[in-house]
Formats: sequence, structure tokens, C-alpha cells
Amino acid sequence: MVYIRQHLLPNLRNYKYAGIDHSLISRYVLKPFYGKCVIHLFPMGMAPNAITLTGFMFVVINFLTVMWYNPGMDTDCPPWVYASCAIGMFLYQTFDAVDGMQARRTRQSGPLGELFDHSVDACNTGLGVLIFAAAMNLGNSWMTIIGLFGSTMTFYVQTWDEFYTQVLTLGIISGPVEGVLTLCAVYAITAYMGGGSFWHQPMLETIGVAKPSFLSDQVYQMPFTQWYLVYGAFVLFFATGSSIWHVVQVRRQRGQDPIAPLYGLLPMVAIWTLVPAYLYLQPVILENYTIPFGLYVGLVNAYAVGRIIVGHLVQSGFPYHNILLYPLALGVLDSAGAAVGLWASPVLGYGNGQIMFMFGCLGLAVGIYGSFVFDVITTICDHIDIWCLTIKHPYVEETECKDGAAVKAQVEGASKKNK
Repeated sequence: MVYIRQHLLPNLRNYKYAGIDHSLISRYVLKPFYGKCVIHLFPMGMAPNAITLTGFMFVVINFLTVMWYNPGMDTDCPPWVYASCAIGMFLYQTFDAVDGMQARRTRQSGPLGELFDHSVDACNTGLGVLIFAAAMNLGNSWMTIIGLFGSTMTFYVQTWDEFYTQVLTLGIISGPVEGVLTLCAVYAITAYMGGGSFWHQPMLETIGVAKPSFLSDQVYQMPFTQWYLVYGAFVLFFATGSSIWHVVQVRRQRGQDPIAPLYGLLPMVAIWTLVPAYLYLQPVILENYTIPFGLYVGLVNAYAVGRIIVGHLVQSGFPYHNILLYPLALGVLDSAGAAVGLWASPVLGYGNGQIMFMFGCLGLAVGIYGSFVFDVITTICDHIDIWCLTIKHPYVEETECKDGAAVKAQVEGASKKNK
């Protein structure tokens, strides 16, 4: 046992899920749809975590399909590929939402479910950005990296918010609801228009907006992809600012230090200081290996978020340390030292050495994150006597009713006897 200490395990018994979803689409459209049309399609014997994992497999299939047809993320795919991405993303969202309903329905709610759900969502963050970049033909470029930054930043801050407030809060506009539906719409439109090259046309001109006199030619000719960055920046600012404000307000209401939690954002600052620095110093990685490097960054974020969730479940301190950043920091130091003349050239070189180093970082991330997931899941399962992907102690409503009736009869009998 490495990631959860023995003395913290009893705190798992104190777990109680608390979540607030302010999304109007979720409240009036999606939840009624899930409750009336979807949840009953899953058998009572299916574990909630199995539903979560099955939903994630749709995203994995989407990723493999897109990468097969568009490994450089810069060419058009057959329209059915984009249509399958829209369907797969919607199924992922549906399964991700229904797993909680299944947990309550089968009386399997618990700390492992929240950890498993968040871990899968964290892995989906990196894969989802790469699928989106391929659908938009963003290529191996800074635009793909910026998309990865926005997605991982939003997810990290949301998890940080939950750690300090003990409540998972989704705003009126959130990634799991409106964000995923937006992606589904983008993939559907891409399929209809015949490929991702459609998004590189000037947006205002394409949708038929005449050029206003006050608008410069540069702004008027901005393609859809650049307007996406504007929209993403607005959403990121709104989501991040809302979470920070929420944490500060809640801490003040509880009479706690409102400033201390802000230090929990420093690991994300460290990640997104090192990532662009390394890519700037080693453009060969940016221009040719954005996909494996993006997977590495996604796993770095997933590991950080996973440890935050574990800390939330066992009520331990905030995990500032992220071992997966160490090799990247050394890579930046090696390249920066050569850039400023401290030594002649990077120890890793500029070509094959950097490529091998990058794949080494990815392999290390897969190994460490895999060991983290395995260790935490087995530890929690052993402690609270459950299985991860199957139901060990099925809920039988009839038995519970009989047991309840027997207890009630015993209590009534004892009362009569005392009289």
C-alpha cells in the first residue's frame, strides 16, 4: 500500500457524495432522458464502474479510429469517422451520467465510484482534446497544445474546488454537460460538411455575416478554429474564476483561511510552465510528436487529479507533489542550459535523443499512473469489502423488506411484552 496510508483508511467510512449541478440542460433535458429512457436498459447485476468503463471505451475507439485515418491531425477523414465520434462522445456522456443512477439503484454508492468516475474523466480529457484537434485539422501545433491546456486546466480546477468545498459543483455552463454536447455538435457538423478543412474557412463570411465598417479585415477573416480559441478562453476564464471565487467564499463562510487553498493551484501552474517551455526549446516534439506528448501531459494531469480525489476521500492533506513532472523539469533544464550558453548542447541532443526522452516520459507516466490506479482500487476494495467491476454484495429489495419487517415485528413484540 503506497498511495493510501493505513491510518487514513477508516475515513473512507465517512464518505458521502455531495454534488450540485446548475446546468439547465442537465436538469430539464438530460436527467429526465436518462431516468425515463436509459437507466432501465442496464441490468441490476451490472456494476456502476462497469458502466463507466464501457462508456470510456467509446472514446478509446474514437481515438484509435481518428488516429488511423488522420495520424497527423491535419487531413480530412471519411465523414462516417466524424459521425462515429459524435455518437461515441454522446454515449460516453450518457454512460458517465447513468453510472451514478445505477449506483443508487443497486445500493452500490461509495468512495470507489467517485474515484473511478473522476479517473476515467481525467483520462478522457487528454484523449478528447486529441480527437477534437484531429476533427478540426489543428495538426501538430500550438493550437492543439492550447486546447489541451484549457481542458486540463478546467478539470484540475474543478477537482481542486471539490477538495476544499467537499461538494462537486457544476455551473450553468460546464464541461461534462454543455462542453460534451458542443463537441458532439462539432463532430456532427464536420461529418455533414465532409471534413475538418471546413473549420479553416473565415467564420463570419461563411455564415453570411457582412463585414461591418468598424471590423478589421484580420478579425473578419478569422477562421472557425481561431474563434474557437476566443470562445475557449472565455469559458476557461469564467469556469476558473467561478471556482476560485466559490472556494474563497465557502472558506470564509466556514471561518477558514480563504487564501491557503490557492496554493493548490501551483502544481497546475508548474505543469503549464514546463510544458510550453519544453516545446519551445524542442520544436521537433511540437512539430512531429504532439500526440504522444499530449498523452503524456494528459496522464500527468490525470495523476494529479487522481491524487486530489484520493485526498478528498480519505480526508488527508492536499497533494502538491507530482513525480511525473520531474523528468520534464530535467528536460527543460537540459535544453535551457544549452540555450543560454551554460553548456554547448543538451545532453539529450536535439533529435533522436529528445524523441526517445519524450517516449520515455510517456512510458514512465503509463507505469506510474497504472500502478496508482491499481494500488488505490485494490486498497479501497479490500478495506470496504467490494469488487470494482462486479457487484460483490447485490442488493435484494425483497430480502431487505423481509428483514425490515422482521425487525419491526421484534420491536413491536418487545413493546407488548414490556407492557
